[in-house]
Parts: sequence; C-alpha cells; structure tokens
Amino acid sequence: MYIARKLAGAFKQAKSSFPSVLVTGPRQSGKTTFLQNETGSNTAYISFDDPIERGFALTDPHGFLDRFGESPVILDEVQYVPEILSYLKMRIDRDRKVNGKWFLTGSQHFHLMKNVSESLAGRIAILELLPFSILEHDVNGRDMLQKAVWNGGYPDPALHPAKREMWVRSYIQTYIERDVRQLQNIKDLRTFEMFISLAAAYHGQIFNTAGLSREVGVSLPTIKSWAGVLEASYLCYFLPPYFRNYGKRIVKTPKLYFTDSAIVCSISKQPDALSALTGAMGGALFEGFLVSEAVKVFAMKGMKPDIYFWRSHDGLEVDLIIGIGGKLYPVEIKLTSTPTLMHFDPINKFKAIAGKDAADTGLLVCRINKASSMPNNNIVLPWHQFPEWLSDRLGR
Repeated sequence: MYIARKLAGAFKQAKSSFPSVLVTGPRQSGKTTFLQNETGSNTAYISFDDPIERGFALTDPHGFLDRFGESPVILDEVQYVPEILSYLKMRIDRDRKVNGKWFLTGSQHFHLMKNVSESLAGRIAILELLPFSILEHDVNGRDMLQKAVWNGGYPDPALHPAKREMWVRSYIQTYIERDVRQLQNIKDLRTFEMFISLAAAYHGQIFNTAGLSREVGVSLPTIKSWAGVLEASYLCYFLPPYFRNYGKRIVKTPKLYFTDSAIVCSISKQPDALSALTGAMGGALFEGFLVSEAVKVFAMKGMKPDIYFWRSHDGLEVDLIIGIGGKLYPVEIKLTSTPTLMHFDPINKFKAIAGKDAADTGLLVCRINKASSMPNNNIVLPWHQFPEWLSDRLGR
C-alpha cells in the first residue's frame, strides 16, 4: 500500500513548471515508489542499477532516449550515468514548452548536483525525498516516541518493525561497501567503519574534527573529507551555527546529527527502544530526532532548511534557530516531561540579544501531552506537534 508523501504538492507544482524534475535523497527513502505513484501509469520506468540499461545509455544515448517517444519517463539512479544529462539538455532545448517529461532520481547528493547544475541549470526542479516524517507515518500508542526513535523513518523498518534489526544492519553494511566506494576511493573500509562508529558518539554535539582525527588515527583533511561523504550520502546532517554576531558567539563549527534515529541507535549499539531514550544518549537521540523532523518539513515543502543552532559567549545554547518569514524562532528541545521556566532562559536570552530579528514566540519542545502558553510569549509544545507547527508556519 502506497503511503502518500507530503512532497506531492511541491512535486505537482514542479512538474507543471519544468521539463524535468530530479528527486534526490538517501537510498531506500521511497523515491522510486513516490515517482511511480505520482507520475501516472503511462510513465515509462528505467533503472540505471541495471547494467544493460546503463550500457545502452552510455554507448547509444540518442537511441536510448528515442525509445520513449512522447511518453514521460523515470530515469532511476541517474548518478550512475551522468553522461546522459547533456543529451537530456539537447532534448529539452528542442521544445522548452514541454513540461513534466523527464523524471530523475539520485542518491548521492554532491556529485549528482554538480553534474545536474552543469548540464540542466534552469531546466530542472530539484526536490528532496527524505525518510518518513511523523506527519506522514503516524506512530500510535503510549510508547509512540520510543517506537518512532527506535524504528526511524525509512519505509521498511517504519512500516514493518519486525524486520528493523536486519534491515538497519544490512543498510549500514551496504552503505559502507557500496555508497562509500562510489563517493570516494576509500581503501581502508575498516578504518572508515571505525570513523562512523566514533561519529555516532558525537550525535547531537559539536563536530570535533581534531578529536576524531586523533581517535581514528587519520589526518584532519581525511576526517573532513569523510565528513563530506556522510553528508553527500544523507547519512548525516551538519547543523550550522547562526552566524550573526549575537552575543559574540564562540562556536563556528557545526553540530553533527545522523539523519535517521534507527541507524544511529544501531551504530551506537543501543540495546532496545526504552534503553535508547533513558540511557546516556537519550537527550541527544531525542534532539536529533526533532532536528531531523525540521529538515524533513522544509524538504517536503521543496525548501532548503533555514535552521541553525546558537551558543552565546557565556555558554547558553538554543538547540534550533528557525528562519521563517524573516524572523528567527528559537526552539529548545528537551527530553523532560516536566518543563520549568529555567528551560526558557536560553530562549529569552536569544530573543533579547537578537532584538527585532527574533520572533516574539519561542518554543520548548518536550514530552508533554498538551501545548500551553508560558511567560514572554513562549510556548511549551508536545514533541509530536512540532512538525505540524513548523509546517503550518512555513505554509505553501
């Protein structure tokens, strides 16, 4: 059964306005299923995972494209045949009035974007389909937070929790053996595995390249290069600090978050769902889960995430600063079920320093059951209502 994705609205607008649409995102996030359901039954489908199709496209690109005639077509995993993009450009330029003809998917962000921008600039809409948000796949029950964090957002483990352990383990192994080799010629995969394991310990923390360099035993440039691999393959998201000179920030390094909670739980060897949230990494897992939800909400609107963190010179930190409509919304994320006024100290400090740039409203997102108003126009919001709150503010 197909579960409708929130990206459908942005996709409908894109395919009516552009000759081609690229849907990118991590492997197995549902890109192919999405396109096959949203483009109609008359759309042809080709996967470049198939070596025969790959060879055909490389040796006879005109013959490969001629076979589709006037029909729309999905070209899946186009990063395997970037050469086809220049031939698509020629086809598109013959008749720029035809929109919604070419639909592409890809799962390696930086390399693919470079090829797309060089060949199809101005001719293609680029959208990201990330794993399920809780807006798309509702988790019910008293332990809904545990289930959501433990199973993550990838369709297979989210919809079929019984296969979660085997799926996640296989995904990580395939990622290392396949994606990493394609993105960069890393010869010592065992050392790269150690790097990923140690990076999981930094989930929700400042990305300490020097510390990782010492622990892994490789150079600082290598760590930075490998961090690029994590980001390019969507395994991790690097949350930048807010760069305006509010409070003379002392931190200019991003924070590291694994984009899927099930994967970081597996890599960091959490024994079960309850232990994951009650153990030493519980706060970081909860924070990372909601940062990932914010990224997903922006993506499903067809927007680039306008999110940051902020730390003052005296150590106060706001977990998320969200830019919406020219205003900055400070958001604190706490695992607590008992919010206090002290939780709002960083929010109030940021609003005072940012002045007119800050929104009137600040949010504390935590494990309560009902939203409530707090002093200084602040709000305490249940964790499961945060994505909907953000989606409503972003509109479109």
